[in-house]
Amino acid sequence: MSASHQEYLAKRQLKKGTAGWVLLAGLGVSYVISGDFAGWNFGIAQAGWGGFAIAAVLMAIMYFTLVLSLAEMSAAIPAAGGGYSFARQAMGPAGGYMTGLAVLIEYALAPAAIVIFIGSAVESLIGVNGPWVYAAFYLVFVGIHLAGAGEALKVMMVISALAVLAIVGTAFALVPHFESSHLFDIASAETGNNFMPMGWIGVWSALPFAMWLFLAVEGLPLAAEEARDPARDVPRGIIGAMLFLLVSALLVVVLVPGAAGAEAMGASAVPLVDALNATGNHQLATLVNVLALVGLVASFFSIIYGYSRLVFALSRAGYLPQSWSVTTERKVPARALIIPGVFGFLCSLTGEGDLMLAMAVVGATVSYALMALSHILLRLRAPNLPRPYKTPGGMFTSGIALLLSLVALTGVYAFDPRAFMYTLVLFVVGAAWFFGYSKNHLVAKSADEEFAMLAAAQSDLDTSETPTASMNTASQVA
Repeated sequence: MSASHQEYLAKRQLKKGTAGWVLLAGLGVSYVISGDFAGWNFGIAQAGWGGFAIAAVLMAIMYFTLVLSLAEMSAAIPAAGGGYSFARQAMGPAGGYMTGLAVLIEYALAPAAIVIFIGSAVESLIGVNGPWVYAAFYLVFVGIHLAGAGEALKVMMVISALAVLAIVGTAFALVPHFESSHLFDIASAETGNNFMPMGWIGVWSALPFAMWLFLAVEGLPLAAEEARDPARDVPRGIIGAMLFLLVSALLVVVLVPGAAGAEAMGASAVPLVDALNATGNHQLATLVNVLALVGLVASFFSIIYGYSRLVFALSRAGYLPQSWSVTTERKVPARALIIPGVFGFLCSLTGEGDLMLAMAVVGATVSYALMALSHILLRLRAPNLPRPYKTPGGMFTSGIALLLSLVALTGVYAFDPRAFMYTLVLFVVGAAWFFGYSKNHLVAKSADEEFAMLAAAQSDLDTSETPTASMNTASQVA
């Protein structure tokens, strides 16, 4: 590696060995946990409980197959870019950038949506809302991330644990009040079908809401360069997080409407709280109302971490302005934290949390399709790539993720065409930046050259650590 490259990468180093698989699994849960408290239930209004249950099962299959595919790629290519890094290896610079752009749209807009929901929760508690609330949350939680990755991940674990406690407590309280008839209290005036009162069109429109139960878990590989043993810890962490999220989704989707009624919960802004109040658990409802805010904060906080690592990786490779990837003495990518945070805050000023969320889902579904395709292409084009973990079912598994992600993308259009078109504009602007400027300013011409540079830099700059075998072998892929 040239001296200039070594100097360049010396200013762009993350703190190694910060997280084991348990902490990573906690990060994965933290990304998603706010979705269990609200948002998913509006899918019941779109499809009835039975229709929403079908949508939730389809999206659970999509996420689980995607997670298994990501587990293989993250073990073989443990880089901070996550999906971008996998796609660049499989599809070259353009494919890598477009995948990274899709994830960035998701991760930049999701906090904007969540902070708007946080503002509503704060207003219900203390009567204060608006831009100052949004700004305060961005400043506080970006500031915690600036203190260091280890500190931030530990804070996320505590916040997530409180949110999980609220979900478990709610489930135990609602079990005695569960009646299956409550699930089917929405009847279709035309067909009288209580299970799917809106038919398959309702299932289609409910897909974006079902995604909210799992949205953003795919961001866990963004922490790969800070894991203790990426080849082992990242697969275990992301699969463990997904298994937990499947359980939590089952609890809320069945017990909340099963105790308080599908029709009432389909229109509720705070379904867990309203279900507890409807069943006479008023004191617990008050506590869960506070912890629901904690759950929102957990996802807000963790997604900020995710976007910073993605922007860091894209900037370090030259896709975004290279100055954005410079790290501080604490090995924190400060500009990669602050700049997207400013963008998200400006988006939050619209006050349209539903629109921001729908746009984030468009970015997410595009990225899922591209990441699943990357898994298939890597299996075909790089069969000898060392894979410490292999996806059960191989390309068949990632093929399911690819197909369902495309179906989910059309579901967003069915629910909110405006969000679909606005997100398309962001893709056009991002593509114009790449083809007009950044493709001619990449730090490395190919993915294998980039990984070789990173491995060499780590060896030179931190002789006390040996680069992981996966990072070294990734550079051998032609």
